[in-house]
Amino acid sequence: MRHILKCPICKKYTLEESCCAKTERVKPMKYSPDDKYAKYRRRAKDVESKNS
Repeated sequence: MRHILKCPICKKYTLEESCCAKTERVKPMKYSPDDKYAKYRRRAKDVESKNS
């Protein structure tokens, strides 16, 4: 599973290992039962597992 990374220099989020500098992992979001974006995360995870 790929993780969201953040560039410490330009503060942009990316999936790449480097941007302006080596990117850092972002802490996972806090769990919420009212998560509006859970559907999209599950869909992305399912697509990624099928590609592996």
